[in-house]
Amino acid sequence: MAGAIRNTLRLARAGLVLAQHGVRFVPKGIKVPPVLEVARILTAPIRWFAAPFRIGQPKDQRISAAIAALGPSYIKLGQFLATRADVIGPELARDLSRLQDRMPPFSMKEARKAIEESVGGKLEDHYAEFGPPVAAASIAQVHKARTIGEDGTHRAVAVKVLRPGVERRFKADLDSYYFAASQIERFHPPSRRLRPVAVVDTLKRTTELEMDLRLEAAAISEMAENSAGDEGFRVPDVDWRRTSRRVLTIEWIDGIPISDHAALDAKGFDKKALGLTVIRSFLRHAMRDGFFHADMHQGNLFVDDAGRVVAVDFGIVGRLGQKERRFLAEILHGLITRDYRRAAWVHFWAGYVPPHHPVDVFAQALRAIGEPIHGRTAREISMADLLGQLFAYTEVFDMQTRPELIMLQKSMVIVEGVARSLDPELNMWMAAEPVAKEWMEHNLGITGRIKEAGDGATTIAHVLGELPELMTQAQSSVAHLSEMARGGLRLDAETVERIGAAERRGSGWSIAALWVAALSLLAIAAGQLGWL
Repeated sequence: MAGAIRNTLRLARAGLVLAQHGVRFVPKGIKVPPVLEVARILTAPIRWFAAPFRIGQPKDQRISAAIAALGPSYIKLGQFLATRADVIGPELARDLSRLQDRMPPFSMKEARKAIEESVGGKLEDHYAEFGPPVAAASIAQVHKARTIGEDGTHRAVAVKVLRPGVERRFKADLDSYYFAASQIERFHPPSRRLRPVAVVDTLKRTTELEMDLRLEAAAISEMAENSAGDEGFRVPDVDWRRTSRRVLTIEWIDGIPISDHAALDAKGFDKKALGLTVIRSFLRHAMRDGFFHADMHQGNLFVDDAGRVVAVDFGIVGRLGQKERRFLAEILHGLITRDYRRAAWVHFWAGYVPPHHPVDVFAQALRAIGEPIHGRTAREISMADLLGQLFAYTEVFDMQTRPELIMLQKSMVIVEGVARSLDPELNMWMAAEPVAKEWMEHNLGITGRIKEAGDGATTIAHVLGELPELMTQAQSSVAHLSEMARGGLRLDAETVERIGAAERRGSGWSIAALWVAALSLLAIAAGQLGWL
């Protein structure tokens, strides 16, 4: 009860701040749930009183101001919801996509304390020079520093330090998000398809990863291994000796920001080639490696003296399993080659579309998306928009939300924007085709079949190796079932007492749940022996 009250008060405070800034968080055309309608009526005086102060202020700036006032966790929530147009509507998602993760920096004294507590010793034991913050965001800020190696060489580094108390603040706000999501699922059945609690789960996982800087260091290291042979792309080196949960030290990148087109031109770099490198690197990482940088905006990309694209800030990364990678490759290849039935079939194969829908009908929907792009100019074709249209069919075909694909789409929007800023005429399909084709040849061609055969042989060998243990388990299950057959099913005293208590309360659902729990051993044993 106390937790519910605390969460309600936190959400009420957020609602008041949003009302003060005139922000509407229910998409137009959507029926407002009764509880939010009551909240709208109660906060009307606040909106009216604050209205004169908002005159001339663009709507997206009002949203940014409101979320910044609510603090770091709401900034992350806003950025995350910007990827969920299916939940909050395209208009609000577009406004939130402009939200910048910028916060006032914390003091040098606090930064020093965080480093010394996290890495140990004095700050001067680790850094010969340590400058003021050069960037500050909701979770951490970055300092430029200098280290001295054992051979006496000086090296410029970037030091990322978590904000003091950020974990505690995020935990409190996430509790209120879970409370709100669970209430939505409980009292608004149409929203259950969107899985609000699962959405908060995804936000929780991403923020937890961001708040352990060792994991970001590991992500950089993994990306470095994966892309070691990739032409035109690299990531910074990690200084593991000066890295801990709250402190990350990496190579300082002195490259040109990829958004500084004048500087790129002055250096003689080919912007069209850079745009191609950005989009193909992202697709290659997603499809080939199943591991991609999920925040590749212009502020996180530089071009070094050798003309290579350098990515930084790996706080948010995405992963795709083998099934999701095949799904992505098949969809891209199917739409490029206009093989809509194959592209539709892979949705059913991956389990994204329930089997009661006909494949041909879904193929027809894909044709409605794919055909308009053929014959149009490169400037008019957006792969990210196409994926957005694809996900817009989720409700029509009872497709459940796939968080990993939503993150992929959000990242695709960002990467496509960067690539097009470098080359407005970039043909996204021509850029994507060789990557998709390479993946399909490697995984679905002769090479892929050989690899599958090898994997199958390994699996069979693993099963054979565990066969004695499986036989022992089966023998034990048979013995238990024989004992049940001779003496009947016995429940321990505590279980009997709980069933009796449930019966006394007259709760039919509680009784059923307790009996299911009591009989679970029998079900498991029967399942192992293939009786169910």
